[in-house]
Parts: sequence; C-alpha cells; structure tokens
Amino acid sequence: MTTTSERRPPKLTAKGRVTRERIVSAAADLIYEHGVHNTNDEKIRAIAGVSGSQMTRHFPTKESLVRAVLQWQAEQIVTDPRIPEGRLDSLAALRLWADTFVAAREALHGGCTFGSLAAELIKGQPSHRSAIAEGFERWQELFLRGLTAMRERGELRAEADPAALTHLLAAAFQGGMLLDQAAGNTTLLRDALHGALDYVESFTPQP
Repeated sequence: MTTTSERRPPKLTAKGRVTRERIVSAAADLIYEHGVHNTNDEKIRAIAGVSGSQMTRHFPTKESLVRAVLQWQAEQIVTDPRIPEGRLDSLAALRLWADTFVAAREALHGGCTFGSLAAELIKGQPSHRSAIAEGFERWQELFLRGLTAMRERGELRAEADPAALTHLLAAAFQGGMLLDQAAGNTTLLRDALHGALDYVESFTPQP
C-alpha cells in the first residue's frame, strides 16, 4: 500500500527548482511549436541543457511532463503582467488588458498556448482532462472575481450574472485567439474581445 509520504513529490532544492522550470519552459515551447507527439526527450534536453538523468528525476513519464506543462501555462495566464495589479475588476482594467494583449499579439501571431495544448489532448489523452479543466477554471476565476466585485460595488446592475459574463469573455478570448492563429490577423481577436466587453458595459447603471 502506498503511503502519503510516498505519494508526495520530493522536495526540491533551489537548484532543482531552476532545473525543473527550465525543463518545463523548454517543453512548453517545443510542444506549442510541434505538438505533444512530435516532442521528445532528446529535443527537450537539448533546449533545456539538462541530462537524461535530470529529466527522469523530475519527470519519470511523458504524462507527468505534459501535466506540468499544462500547469505552467495556466500559471502564465493568471500571472500575466498585462493584468493591471493582478486584477480585472473594472471596465477600465478589462479594456486595458484587452488592448495591451491585442497589441502584443501584433508582434507575435499564434494561438493561446494553453488552449492549443488543451485542444490536442482533450480527445486523444483524456487522462489530462482534469488538469485542463483546472487550468481553464483558474483563468476564468480572474474574470469571475473581477466581475463579482464590480457588481458588488454597483458598477454593474444587479441583474448582471458574473458567471455568464465570465463564460462570454472566456469564449471571446479563446475563440479570438484561434481566429488570430488561423488568419494571422489580430482584427478578429480585437473585435471578439471588444464585442464581449461592450456587452459587459451594457450592464452598467444608466445615469
């Protein structure tokens, strides 16, 4: 029988954490460019500058590495420096986030790294479904927390549903990113986000 201590991952030294981060970052870039199936240990080791034993120590299976990549990508979303003070709790903050995000996409086209990986895994590797769901939930929590605060402060009318508006913003963002990737044109992403935010603004109290 496996004990609790055996199920816990070993504690890492500061050097170990840096090495693990380097492996996950390299794997995330390669998986985004080439997909899960076309990314192997040799490519990751070459980019991350680690040995085979280091790879195995941190990630004994490819599944464990892919799960770590999903968690890492979700973390990049919720800690995005474009989010003003880590909060999206006003229309001004939401519009600033949308505009700066679209501007950043102008320089580098491509889909959402988390969404792209999720789409690849969701059918082919259902074992990752819980990690994918958790990642999207963390991301949507940013919208939900901010919209709820706005309604509580009276910046949105009482009939505004923060959960429904969260789903709208998430769909506009994810769908807009996919259209951006397909067309190589941020106009589609900009229109999707601004349309969703215009709908959110329609719930502001009338003077």
